[in-house]
Amino acid sequence: MDKVESKNFIEQFIEEDMAPGARCDGVQIHTRFPPEPNGYLHIGHAKALCIDFGSAERFGGITNLRMDDTNPAKEDTEYVDAIQEDIHWLGYDWGDRFFYGSDYFPQTYECAVNLIKQGLAYVCELSPEEFKQNRGDIGVPAVSPYRDRPIAESLDLFERMKNGEFAEGSMTLRAKIDLSSGNFNMRDPVLYRIRYVEHHRQGNKWCIYPMYDFAHPIQDAIEGITHSLCSLEYEEHRPLYDWVVEHAGIPGLKPRQIEFARLGINYTVMSKRKLRKLVEDGVVSGWDDPRMPTLCGLRRRGYTAASIRNFCERIGVAKVDSTVDWAFLESCLREDLNQSAPRVMAVLHPVLLTVTNYPEGQTEEVSIENNPVKPETGSRKVSFSRRLWVEREDFEEEPPKKFNRLYPGNEVRLKGAYVVRCTGCVKDKDGHVVEILCEYDPESRGGDPADGRKIRGTIHWVDCATAVNGEVRLYDYLFHDPDPDGPGKDFMECLNPGSLMILRDCKLEACLADSPVPEKGKSSPGYQFLRTGYFCTDPDSRPGHPVFNRSVALKDSYKK
Repeated sequence: MDKVESKNFIEQFIEEDMAPGARCDGVQIHTRFPPEPNGYLHIGHAKALCIDFGSAERFGGITNLRMDDTNPAKEDTEYVDAIQEDIHWLGYDWGDRFFYGSDYFPQTYECAVNLIKQGLAYVCELSPEEFKQNRGDIGVPAVSPYRDRPIAESLDLFERMKNGEFAEGSMTLRAKIDLSSGNFNMRDPVLYRIRYVEHHRQGNKWCIYPMYDFAHPIQDAIEGITHSLCSLEYEEHRPLYDWVVEHAGIPGLKPRQIEFARLGINYTVMSKRKLRKLVEDGVVSGWDDPRMPTLCGLRRRGYTAASIRNFCERIGVAKVDSTVDWAFLESCLREDLNQSAPRVMAVLHPVLLTVTNYPEGQTEEVSIENNPVKPETGSRKVSFSRRLWVEREDFEEEPPKKFNRLYPGNEVRLKGAYVVRCTGCVKDKDGHVVEILCEYDPESRGGDPADGRKIRGTIHWVDCATAVNGEVRLYDYLFHDPDPDGPGKDFMECLNPGSLMILRDCKLEACLADSPVPEKGKSSPGYQFLRTGYFCTDPDSRPGHPVFNRSVALKDSYKK
């Protein structure tokens, strides 16, 4: 029996449009990704990217990248560059189809003039406060005292608005649609407003700027977009989108808007405005802070492009908003790194272990496999000598039940090396353990006793003679509340004070001394620190002082 491929509702709509005789019969599918360059892309944008680029790819189509720079107040070239960098990192490319919404300011202005000439737009002098007061209510039509203004007068005023003759907020251009519409977006919406703000590309050439609901459908129509895929919040704006497309007078195939549910993840916020506040208030070190849900932050933390795309693919495309468990994103990363990350040894909370019966001054090499999931990656040599670093938590003088690590009289296996038996410990004057004493079994090289006795515990270690001092940063959720954006909450009061722990005296295996620092826009090398988690090199690393970020712990808390 042939396998039936499952399609989401967007793909089903596109397939219907491509059927013989349908609106896209014989036409190449054409989508677009239109971010506003007023911040960095986050994990929610990754879902939109996968839908926009992925939908086109599945049907042999193409995708435009268009900067929605029609609101100059917060937009900047820094964000434009970062957006392109993040999209390329995810593995998508727009070829030569890179545009700015501001490229179309002249055509958008002409479309507005044509609407006025058709009697479908007029200049309104209501102040923002008066506009709200006259908006009406359910069953109560809006009021617009300037609605019947003569066409010639609106044309004159609109041109004078463009020429900078009026104060900001004193006039707007509004569409003439339906003041009694049950959809408030259709109650003569504003198409243009006056803004005396320098544009990051246009400078001060323009002082009137089109509203998103007017500019966006015009841009889609000009570029020949067949399917305008957007988040569910624009569903109620679709009638206005269609109205603009119908009356703008742009020839060619009319684009079709299709909405999908946005991605929500617990323990974080997705608003660029709120993320910017975290940056500007110094709560985080920047947009690429590893605790941020931004793509550059996730990349710095060690997330791979493959894990994020897999996550977006597996959560699917829905028509109802929902919240996804952050642990699911971590699970996707863990699956990817399990296959690719080499295994190394690092001791994060070190305490000295002395093998008292091992010859003083002697050093040997033992073999450690690089990745047991991929035997073809082979093994490497690691030095072993009398003094080692081990994890402080691997020793208990009075162990609890089922504790199979170091305690007086117990034997453990040192990963890849020998079996050792704990004989005691040395304490400082305050009673803290500063040294663990052990004896090794010379016949157990490779980690197994020659007589076949059973050893329950295996621990990792680092040779003191070759250990590298390093800094390790452990990250937790940025917010202690799973819904910091919930009703009645101030997200700034939901911050987790323990979201970052810095360990500055870690002992690392020698091979980590030269772990390459990631290039800008590139992923960092990922490692599995045995028994601890997955880590990556941070850009703060420098010669003699490697810095590693914990990407994700080994234990998977997500319930599949």
